[in-house]
Amino acid sequence: MKVRYLCIEANMNSTAKTKIAIIGGGPAGLMLAAKLDEAKFEVSIYEKNNAPARKFLVAGHGGFNLTHSEPIEQFIKRYTPSSFFEPLLRSFSNTDLQAWLNTIGIPTFTGTSKRIFPQKGIKPIQVLNTILKVLKDKNVKLHTEYNWQGEKMDADITVFALGGSSWKITGSDGSWTNYFQDKGIEIIPFQASNCAFQINWPKNLISLAAGLPLKNIALKSLDVIKNGEVVITEFGMEGSGIYALSPQIRQQLNEQGKAICYIDLKPSLSMDKLVQLLEEKPGNYTITKYLDSNLNLSKAQLALLKNLTTKEDFLKPETLAVKIKELPLQITGLASIDEAISTTGGVSLNEIDSSFQLKKWPNHYAIGEMLDWDAPTGGYLLQGCFSMGYNLAECLNKSVE
Repeated sequence: MKVRYLCIEANMNSTAKTKIAIIGGGPAGLMLAAKLDEAKFEVSIYEKNNAPARKFLVAGHGGFNLTHSEPIEQFIKRYTPSSFFEPLLRSFSNTDLQAWLNTIGIPTFTGTSKRIFPQKGIKPIQVLNTILKVLKDKNVKLHTEYNWQGEKMDADITVFALGGSSWKITGSDGSWTNYFQDKGIEIIPFQASNCAFQINWPKNLISLAAGLPLKNIALKSLDVIKNGEVVITEFGMEGSGIYALSPQIRQQLNEQGKAICYIDLKPSLSMDKLVQLLEEKPGNYTITKYLDSNLNLSKAQLALLKNLTTKEDFLKPETLAVKIKELPLQITGLASIDEAISTTGGVSLNEIDSSFQLKKWPNHYAIGEMLDWDAPTGGYLLQGCFSMGYNLAECLNKSVE
């Protein structure tokens, strides 16, 4: 295996430990450092900010889900490309991550959303400090306020965990890409993911529904269907229900300049049942009153139907049923990268081998969000980074005898 030869070569004439420089103190880099064998490696982390894992902490403000509890077969399908992540997740799965967290003193629980959280009362900073204590006990050196600018590190092995390009305030600005391109490494342009999507709503709809949630719905894009919750905004729509369709929506926008997403306002009812219920409307009920009281459509759902259908369609049971089950939404754009939760793009996966080593830059590796992959919110992004860090550590541990 090529990585084995290179790692051994760095140490073959010395009994000293192999020096590893990890550039970037996010989840991928922290997990790598936590899992490297301290008997074999002298590990240093170089962090751009004055403290590590700033994006990790910012993400925790909105509900600190560390991973998700769904079965591994379904879990793998959440990632793009899933073929890249399958061996990584099978080697270090969501249940493996929970077990490790519990071992180091971070018990977890499964919420009603099936997401995994630290036990109630444990704050994000406590999780980070617990992981940092693990590193301190392993004699990992942490260097802060170190802004890597393409220089060669004083190390046998360099691992880049430089992050993507969203939330620049946390240090993830993608400024590292030029140094990689200078090496001939292919960089895929960054694009926003898990972000708000732009929809040019009728003005009346904004006044009625902006800020209101759409719950218990399903969304479809390119024949991929996701259940979840979204919020109507002046810009368009955001929320976990539509974030999960980021790859499909982005594909359409890139190819056609626009995208169609269909929303099912009553996924619990079949089309036939819905038509039947609409035809049973009592004569003394207006259709609006009936949709509200008998079908339990929310204010936001009613506003969507009224503003995105013609009056004639709204009053016909057959056509109204179609709109309720498959209301088309035309998406015209993405929120800015800096407003996105994550990004796709970065180092092309074709540029690394199965051990994350850069093919054109021996003894240099890349992990985490700086690689070109995608996953929805809900713990999948963190799990992906943790799994990469773990797998690279396993590779390097085995490479040095």
